[in-house]
Amino acid sequence: MTHPEYYIRQIIQLIGDDITREGLRDTPSRIIRSWSELYNGYNIDLADLMTSFDFDDGKKYDEIILLKDIEMYSMCEHHMLPFFGKVHVAYLPGGKLLGISKLARLVEAYSRRLQIQERIGRQVTNFLMEHVKAKGAACIIEASHMCIQMRGVQKQNSIMVTSSMEGVFLNDGQARSELMSLIRT
Repeated sequence: MTHPEYYIRQIIQLIGDDITREGLRDTPSRIIRSWSELYNGYNIDLADLMTSFDFDDGKKYDEIILLKDIEMYSMCEHHMLPFFGKVHVAYLPGGKLLGISKLARLVEAYSRRLQIQERIGRQVTNFLMEHVKAKGAACIIEASHMCIQMRGVQKQNSIMVTSSMEGVFLNDGQARSELMSLIRT
């Protein structure tokens, strides 16, 4: 089997540059190392994110849990160019609470892949609804996409906003309004 660095060398030559020049000699190995970071979402075991704890203090827990402004970096599956921004993840517990770092790790697990922004939001909300049994889940993403800023229409100031909502955040206008108010504060 041919080593991946071989193919990267071929691409650099196809672009028209000289792979033997000093600045490019080690580029193929650097790219391979960077890809191991950029695409590490494929290696994150989502079962590890299931660490939760039950709450049963005799009271109904009906407060929104929101982690906002989570930094997100991903790679567009269409052009393999970066998109990045911030993510707001919220859920209304249905009997289990996640450790707050798990929300950030969930975003990391789904964003560090070849992706589209819309799918990340849907995967995050689906995970919270299915595995945490949340009464509602929301994932709002605001991101800059290099595939539209560096190429094509070249709109450098454009920001794409997506919203994936399930449960009470989808079906209850008051819950959705409360969530959006919390995000804006």
